[in-house]
Amino acid sequence: MTAKPAAAAARATVYGYPRQGQHRELKKAIEGYWKGRVTADALVETARGLRRANWQQLVDAGVREVPTGDFSYYDHVLDTSVMVGAVPDRHRAAVEADALDGYFAMARGTQDVAPLEMTKWFDTNYHYLVPELGPDTVFAANSAKQVGELKEALALGHTPRPVLVGPVTYLLLAKPAPGVAADFDPLTLLDRLLPVYAEVLGDLRAAGAEWVQLDEPALVQDRTPAELNAAERAYRDLGALTDRPKLLVASYFDQLGEALPVLAKAPVDGLALDFTEAAAGNLDALAAAGGLPGKRLVAGVVNGRNIWINDYEKSLATLGTLLGLADRVDVAASCSLLHVPLDAAVERDIDPQILRWLAFAKQKTAEIATLARGLAQGTHTIAAELAANRADLASRAGSAITHDPAVRARAAAVTDADGRRPAPYAERSAAQRAHLGLPLLPTTTIGSFPQTGELRAARADLRAGRIDTAGYEERIRNEIREVLAFQEKAGIDVLVHGEPERNDMVQYFAEQLTGYLATQHGWVQSYGTRYVRPPVLAGDISRPEPMTVRWTTYAQSCTDRPVKGMLTGPVTMLAWSFVRDDQPLGDTARQVALALRDEVADLEAAGTSVIQVDEPALRETLPLRAAGHAAYLAWATEAFRLTTSGVRDRTQIHTHMCYAEFGDIVQAIDDLDADVISLEAARSHMQVARELAAHGYPREAGPGVYDIHSPRVPSAEEAASLLRKGLDAIPAERLWVNPDCGLKTRAWPETRASLENLVAAARMVRAEIPSS
Repeated sequence: MTAKPAAAAARATVYGYPRQGQHRELKKAIEGYWKGRVTADALVETARGLRRANWQQLVDAGVREVPTGDFSYYDHVLDTSVMVGAVPDRHRAAVEADALDGYFAMARGTQDVAPLEMTKWFDTNYHYLVPELGPDTVFAANSAKQVGELKEALALGHTPRPVLVGPVTYLLLAKPAPGVAADFDPLTLLDRLLPVYAEVLGDLRAAGAEWVQLDEPALVQDRTPAELNAAERAYRDLGALTDRPKLLVASYFDQLGEALPVLAKAPVDGLALDFTEAAAGNLDALAAAGGLPGKRLVAGVVNGRNIWINDYEKSLATLGTLLGLADRVDVAASCSLLHVPLDAAVERDIDPQILRWLAFAKQKTAEIATLARGLAQGTHTIAAELAANRADLASRAGSAITHDPAVRARAAAVTDADGRRPAPYAERSAAQRAHLGLPLLPTTTIGSFPQTGELRAARADLRAGRIDTAGYEERIRNEIREVLAFQEKAGIDVLVHGEPERNDMVQYFAEQLTGYLATQHGWVQSYGTRYVRPPVLAGDISRPEPMTVRWTTYAQSCTDRPVKGMLTGPVTMLAWSFVRDDQPLGDTARQVALALRDEVADLEAAGTSVIQVDEPALRETLPLRAAGHAAYLAWATEAFRLTTSGVRDRTQIHTHMCYAEFGDIVQAIDDLDADVISLEAARSHMQVARELAAHGYPREAGPGVYDIHSPRVPSAEEAASLLRKGLDAIPAERLWVNPDCGLKTRAWPETRASLENLVAAARMVRAEIPSS
């Protein structure tokens, strides 16, 4: 295949870049600042150095237009709230007293003031801070961050493109502020918000911006005519500004659908669209809309969300088709590279042949630059790269790791009966109550306890050979005994062993399953300073031997109270991994479910009476358009039931979900057929309890009364107040008391105090129930 040179030389660009630095310098600096060990000036200088390094890495790879404004201390949506002056009243004094401390107070809360709600950024594992708006919200422009980072890049000689969350997406992501009517629609504030965006755009133009990118990913979702009209009005008004930079409106994660002609006709200067497999419909839709004559098209042909190498020939074919649809076509990743690790080249424990299949952020920028060169100058200029790419793709397709006949035969033999528990919930519930003997409003935690410096040091000592396996395991046994002793003393009813041996709730299992690869440096931001290393799901999955039975049974031997077995569910194992892209997700989920089913069976055989299979990613992975919901939920719920349906009636199956919009999937939660579900509810003020009640959810539930993503300690009365709200929706005989999520990220002092208050709240409310 030979591509003709583009009429206008194609540029390489990206929408955003990983923030943390090669060694997570940003995380360390921010957490040091919170602890008083790092000054504000030192934190600012660390951030400036990371931005400088990011831009230079991009330029060195061949990216000639770099993003600015995408860098954040915590979250880019929170940054947008600051930019438009949407600071909640309860945080305004803190922000006015110290902008940096006030910013972190909005993100994390303080002992006296609750933080903003946090939820998932579309169908990713990145969490954003939800804007709180109401009819009295007064917007005011504050472009200091955006202008400052633009000037930094210009001073270094780069060609920058500031990136902003677009006004329509910002309002569609917002929720009514506390005390505002639940039916308030933040989109009604658009006419009030647009002049603020106009002012910010003017500031950026005055500071030297030629282009500004406005991200509108919310428009790839199903949108009402009123919402599409709002998008049309927003970009009509912003496009009509007389003194503005050129506007590039960007979407990603799916196809734009009915929003594409709206944006194509808008008086803006370019569109950035996703052309990966997830958004393949954008190509035909763009042609049907008449293309973008006289405008710039930024084509996202390199997958910004997964880590497999690009298929150059396929991407060049797409780019060649696009050349006739716009005035100029530039090359990019499909979305911000925030969602992938920084550099595959630093991985030392992955087979070099397999490493050739992987592309992290640095490698993806090189791919983008290669494609831009081939598009602009002809494919003969990248002949060597094309040949190497074909060889790497063939190596992966023919590898034995991707195909295990025994795994595939077992998955093919699954029947409907394998995914159903024999007895209905009512019978199981009676058996479980008789077996477990729990009180009304039983208390438990979600699974993990604080991962202390001592625990992390023990794992490091083991890896470095400073202690042997026996010494490491004795430390784990000591930690388990201490965690159990605290829970017993605090009065918790169903205990956990605290997971001291686990590095991460997905990685721990991935390292023990065939078909998975673990990275050493593949950190990706989940929220704030929380980074995870998603494993790579490269081939067919099986479980060679038990993964959790040993430590769970040890914990149970130390106490008379029930200890939960803790597993990560199949959908979450996929969602928080970099999944294979060479077979349907449902097929992979079934393989993982069968491996976990074996673990559940072994836990039960070893005497575990309560088994929790976490599925926090069930809502996160929901397709962004309703047309894909039914098919996804069918295989996702089947995978959970396949994992859990092989147990006896008296074995109680729990699941857990957090930080998502649960109302969208209440029927699917019901279809899981778990005996007990625990859910995030503290920041969202028990919204999920009301949603479960409205659905008529028939089983037991524990909407969380302790927000573990904040360092603040809720009082017993605060937890009791939330618990009473839960009782308004869920009968006492089906209500559990628990935190929102695991306690891994918390410190021991706040954990002790918060859980003691949680138990006190349960006792307080239990005493208020006449029948108890």
